[in-house]
Amino acid sequence: MAAYLYKLGRLASRRRWYVTLLWAVIVAGVGFAATKAPAAPETEFSTPGVESQKAFDLMEERFPGAQADGASARLVFVAPNGQKVTAADNRAAIDKSVAKVADGPEVSSAVDPFQAQAVSQDASTAYASITYTVGAAELSDAAKDTLLEAARQARSAGLTVEIGGTALASEGSSGEVGEVIGVMAAAVVLLVTFGSLVAAGLPLLTAIVGVALSMVTIAVLADAFGLSSTTGTLATMLVLACRIDYFL
Repeated sequence: MAAYLYKLGRLASRRRWYVTLLWAVIVAGVGFAATKAPAAPETEFSTPGVESQKAFDLMEERFPGAQADGASARLVFVAPNGQKVTAADNRAAIDKSVAKVADGPEVSSAVDPFQAQAVSQDASTAYASITYTVGAAELSDAAKDTLLEAARQARSAGLTVEIGGTALASEGSSGEVGEVIGVMAAAVVLLVTFGSLVAAGLPLLTAIVGVALSMVTIAVLADAFGLSSTTGTLATMLVLACRIDYFL
């Protein structure tokens, strides 16, 4: 195999412009096919057999309708100075706020702090736990607005209210920023290792071409093979890692 790869590499080096043109034609051809192919289905991603997947399956079995990776929120209520959350007026405001969230869209459960005994020892603070049937990225604006409105209602009653959890977390980047940072770090490592811009740039160039070809090929085959929309992300990580590591 080593002798075969040596001969292939030597041939590619001697015919570098033909090889470059060939790869450009392949990428362009597959890219054109990708523009005509149906989009990847938005199927759920699963990895049967691994422990984390077994945990997700168990959560779905024990708590139907709630995803193990569903969004969560925590409403923290603090009574005014000198008062307690267990006072009649404060408790009524908290109950009303939790009930409003519970009636909101995509809510799996909204646990009342008094039923769950989620009240501090001095009764100055209590919190309600809310879980949703979808992840934070899929949570609708209506569900978020309901959560915010419930907090505003309690604040208008004199309580201090803060919201924690993932429900209102800012949606992170889809991975492109992290990948760019990773490529930049790899460029530095390759430059230090090889001591040449050309030698360091070649692995990165082939890695980028490999990613481009992989992504458009996945787009072409996604509908036919039922590939998940997350397949491209996984392929990008594998191609970048393998190409750069193997060059090192």
